Amino acid sequence: MLTEVTAVRYATPLREGGSMPGLIEADDRRLYVLKWCGAAQGRKALIAEALAGELGRGLGLPVPELVLVDLDPVLARSEPEQQIQEQMRASGGANLGMAFVSGALNFDPLCFEVDPDVAARVLWFDALIGNVDRSWRNPNLLVAAGGLRLIDHGASLIFHHHWPGAAGWIRKPYDASDHALRHVAGDLKAVDEELADRAPAALAAAVAAIPAVWLEDEPGFESPEAVREAYAAQLTARLAGPRDWLPEVAG
Repeated sequence: MLTEVTAVRYATPLREGGSMPGLIEADDRRLYVLKWCGAAQGRKALIAEALAGELGRGLGLPVPELVLVDLDPVLARSEPEQQIQEQMRASGGANLGMAFVSGALNFDPLCFEVDPDVAARVLWFDALIGNVDRSWRNPNLLVAAGGLRLIDHGASLIFHHHWPGAAGWIRKPYDASDHALRHVAGDLKAVDEELADRAPAALAAAVAAIPAVWLEDEPGFESPEAVREAYAAQLTARLAGPRDWLPEVAG
């Protein structure tokens, strides 16, 4: 389960990305980057963020801590921009927070070196979840003390936007031609053996962490638990192999 906190102060919008995330302070006195449940991308972007992020953390990847943030829309009073006010007012209740990484810089593949083993692990993870948002143009990687941080996984797991055709995604090859770390990735086959063994336990915990409120009233499913089972089945089948969806890289 995700740790639950309550937003007590809205600090500022972070004017990056289509969801216009905000920086908030919670009742644990920590800062979080908030992804709104009322944003245009909807709750499925939050589901992808939570499931992929917790899966990545379970695999030992450097994803910042994720929490469930309860938001009172009254905090919108401190935001002067009407569009953001409206988004905040539409986001009362459960939102997703990611621990703010102080002092972090946006990753630039031309400026920062990455350990080949770390790059291979990130690439394997992105291939598993079908992350289309780690290109060299928009890496969604931060550089901070201790190395890389992986952020923004809301564009992954695209199968959940059309459940009737989800089975066709299971064997879909991952296109890494534009991936920010492809050309520095090490031995993908070596990390495949290790991460595939670790992934089932990490996946079970990640699926369990999705808040039930985001899974309610999904067309074609009788209950939030049935939706959980569908996510688990999709990724379990993709893991089962053959893992020919992995990209070819020079490792």
